[in-house]
Amino acid sequence: MSDSYKVLIGGQWVDGANGAFDVKNPATFETVAKCANASSDQLEEAVVAANEAFKSWQYTSHEERKKMLNAAIDEIQEKRDEIAALIVAEQGKPFPLAIGEVEGGIAWARYAASQDIPVQIIEDSEKKRIEAHRKPLGVVASITPWNWPFMIAVWHILPALRAGNAVISKPSSLTPLSTVKLVEILNNHLPDGVISIVTGERGMGSGITGSAGIHKIVFTGSTPTGQSVMRNSADNLKRLTLELGGNDAAIVMPSSNVEQIAPAIFATSFLNMGQTCGALKRLYVHESIYDEMCAALSEIAKQQVVGNGMDEGVNFGPVQNADQLNLVADLVEDAKARGASILSGGEKMAGVGHFYPPTIVANIENDAPLVQEEQFGPALPVIKFSDKEEAIAMANSVDVGLCGSAWSADIEEAQAIASRLECGTAFVNTHAEIQPNVPFGGCKMSGFGVEFAEEGLLEFTSIQVMHINK
Repeated sequence: MSDSYKVLIGGQWVDGANGAFDVKNPATFETVAKCANASSDQLEEAVVAANEAFKSWQYTSHEERKKMLNAAIDEIQEKRDEIAALIVAEQGKPFPLAIGEVEGGIAWARYAASQDIPVQIIEDSEKKRIEAHRKPLGVVASITPWNWPFMIAVWHILPALRAGNAVISKPSSLTPLSTVKLVEILNNHLPDGVISIVTGERGMGSGITGSAGIHKIVFTGSTPTGQSVMRNSADNLKRLTLELGGNDAAIVMPSSNVEQIAPAIFATSFLNMGQTCGALKRLYVHESIYDEMCAALSEIAKQQVVGNGMDEGVNFGPVQNADQLNLVADLVEDAKARGASILSGGEKMAGVGHFYPPTIVANIENDAPLVQEEQFGPALPVIKFSDKEEAIAMANSVDVGLCGSAWSADIEEAQAIASRLECGTAFVNTHAEIQPNVPFGGCKMSGFGVEFAEEGLLEFTSIQVMHINK
């Protein structure tokens, strides 16, 4: 593991004009690396270099792009464990989950690299043929969060490159290391300037939204920040894909087999210590099986081994940063003050590290902040309901809509409920199953645009209609 990370501009690795910042391990508080703190001038240098590279990259054949990207993916595969160790050091998740993140990223990258970009035949008559072609947009900026730093960077960067765009990556300053490694590997196989990375503690986001040389931004993060990106991108009508906050609800009907589904509900609620956009974050359970479900979930929670992600046997890592830890702790304390029951966890762990055990909160009302706000951490509120219509209304009562799910032994009943959830993806008897061949995106204040599948790939293109008179 290198102890110093630079920025990549026009194929050249350079130091940050504003020095460097520390990247710390959330489990140990140790500084694991210093990362370049780029300036706004360096960002603009990257934009100029990317636009220059785009002039020829956009005309590279589809087969040549596929070949280069697959060669890069081969190298990622060879360095899987090295990348996973970086993820643990910067983000905190257990090493097996970090391995899963890299392998998932490889699968997504392979899928994106293999995709074809269709030409649509609109008319082919005796005298006229009309075709709709897809053209790359230019320079795409990727702004990624700290929860899945490698995976989400792959989600953004690979389809943008496949479509023929040049890309500038801007990772979270909390977790830049695995993204820098990804960009380093891609750069080994692509022409200079096609992929760049700028890291910095502040100012990069506003520089990206304000740059006239950036033609699209794909952003994953909070709704307020997404609103700011949208507001500040208007001057040159940047295209946007915004995957923003969620507060996913699940409704569990009385016919459900609690013993059977509780492990799946726990796993999808506490995926990555709950720090996942599409994790299950509000659980509505019918009163007839409420106590049984709460008991099952709390028992699973108590079996988790919390600790440093590199330690043997640990399967539950830290919260990534102090601000997020304090948010989760404050929401749980508020729930306690409102009379909720804490069935497991419920307190910060003593000692070094941002550790908070998996926490099940029962006997909580729907209007509690822990229910209404996205906790994005290891605390799950379980809300009792007696009427299906009441449950659907509560599930739809928030202003975000990323994913939702319905659980029942009666598949038709669950599907009918899932179809009424106000969210971009509705699941039946599962949750948080995201695939590279399935479009993914939110509604309401969870953003707009989609990622993955053909629909996601085409978001990195514009349409050029060609009229041909025969």
